Amino acid sequence: MTRKTKKKTSRKTGTKRKTSKAVKPRRGLRWWIRRVLFCVIGLMALWVTLYAFVAPPTTPYIISEKMRLGYADRQWVDFDEIAPVMARSVVAAEDANFCRHWGFDMGAIRAAIEDGGNRGASTLTQQVVKNTFLWHGRSWFRKLLEAGLTPAVELIWTKRRIVEVYLNIAEFDEGVFGVEAAARHYFGVGPEDLSATQAARLAALLPNPKERSASRPSPFVRKRAQSIRDGAATIRADGRADCFED
Repeated sequence: MTRKTKKKTSRKTGTKRKTSKAVKPRRGLRWWIRRVLFCVIGLMALWVTLYAFVAPPTTPYIISEKMRLGYADRQWVDFDEIAPVMARSVVAAEDANFCRHWGFDMGAIRAAIEDGGNRGASTLTQQVVKNTFLWHGRSWFRKLLEAGLTPAVELIWTKRRIVEVYLNIAEFDEGVFGVEAAARHYFGVGPEDLSATQAARLAALLPNPKERSASRPSPFVRKRAQSIRDGAATIRADGRADCFED
């Protein structure tokens, strides 16, 4: 009896147990979408942060215009090399409440809705986002990206930096980008020497620079430039230029 028990015991201990292999969960489409989305968000955040300190070498729109025309006249200049009245003029022309919002002018948006969408409500920050990081167009996808990037730019960049980048990428004539190229193109002076009238005329070209001229202004451009010149003086006096001039 003792021997049989031992044999049975030895057989049991000698039997190898089959171990089941761990089945790896399959990564579905949602997992890959989330992963790609996080990567895109991370890259965009790095891109926005980089341009807070580094001058954008070009933009998607400038690239497309250069391919179409065969040239693009543009040279970066720092904010301190631009006449202060030029910065005030573009803010007065495009976004007078620039210093008082966080990227979206809710008052302008409500007014645009009440007006049936016939007036623009795009802020200077939104224009910088569109012109620096995105493409021109009216698709909802581009608008969605713009809406997401605008608060990020306002959070990471200073107001002064937003105006500086805007002045260096805005289109002032066909193939002419930035205030440095525009000042020499229209008036034969550097951006630091622009007068109040010249600055107002350049700002009056926006947002239709291909159809307007600062050196041969139409009655409409003259009238708009005078309004912009008055507006630039107003925002300086009432403190709405403090956020980018201090």
